[in-house]
Amino acid sequence: MTTLPDIPDDDFGRHLTTLPSWREFVASSTSDLMIMLTRGEYAALGKEEKYTYDEDRLDHHARLQVVATSAIRHTVTCGRRLIILNRGAISARRGLLVTGPANTGKTIALTQLGLAHELQDRRRHPGQDERIPVIYITVPPAATPRMIAAEFARFLGLPVVSRANITDLTEAVVGVCTRARTGLVLVDEIHNISLHTRTGAEASDTLKYFSERIPATFVYAGINIENSSLLSGTRGDQIAARFTPVTTHPFPYNSEWKALVAQMEANLLLREHKPGTLTRLDRFLHTRTGGMIGTLSHQVRGAAVDAILTGTEKIAKAGLLAVDLDVASRRKRGGGPEKPGQSR
Repeated sequence: MTTLPDIPDDDFGRHLTTLPSWREFVASSTSDLMIMLTRGEYAALGKEEKYTYDEDRLDHHARLQVVATSAIRHTVTCGRRLIILNRGAISARRGLLVTGPANTGKTIALTQLGLAHELQDRRRHPGQDERIPVIYITVPPAATPRMIAAEFARFLGLPVVSRANITDLTEAVVGVCTRARTGLVLVDEIHNISLHTRTGAEASDTLKYFSERIPATFVYAGINIENSSLLSGTRGDQIAARFTPVTTHPFPYNSEWKALVAQMEANLLLREHKPGTLTRLDRFLHTRTGGMIGTLSHQVRGAAVDAILTGTEKIAKAGLLAVDLDVASRRKRGGGPEKPGQSR
């Protein structure tokens, strides 16, 4: 097996595009949730203990537990089905294409599928730490074939030296993946490949070659792929014929949206927060975020972080308004910056 590079603890979890960070993501996803201390228990802590506890709570809200939306459940179900169907396939394995507007949870769906497969593989093959069930890469802008191969190599910890050509990189990656029994390859930001350019077409061919050499299920995720050049022409027809689409979208104001807000509120660790406060504001949150799950997550997590840093220990409407959101959500609301207490 390849020797994995040492990575400082502070770098774990920041990027999933290396094997140590992916494994840390899996470990953190299965670790026990924090326990909320009562006022008395918190008051009894020493100064340093309070500092450590509050830092842990900030970390908790920074990565607030993923809520299983219908899109995530559908992605995991379709992905698991394809993985099983592809076990006996010699060639022409089928893949999954997660597509939709920006900020609608594509990457979360992708990584949750990877998490589900990793855990399932560990259950089927306990104690086999040399296995690498999942590979996760992102496609760089204006990607070339060598850049694609280098992303695979970087995840696996293989050295990428200037004198190594794409054939060397490809053979090294395929060799490690085959020995490590890789069963799922996640490719994010696939919209960075354009079949209108020569390098883009060659990068697409490189991914196709990897999918033929590595006996794994490939899953692509990107912004509005169905309207991009990736599915056009002869190469695009090949992708369209082998990949099943799963579409993400903004949430309408319905029972699922209300359940999302309620679940996020249930995951808060704030001593003064009254349960039900956010659920009563679910329509306001939908209007403000445009039904975007990514924006909602940022909104709630940001307000929770502010509540800890300011000592208020609760989230109210004014605290939500104090969290600046992305430009896209402002455009959808058709207005400029909001002031605390201002409602739209």
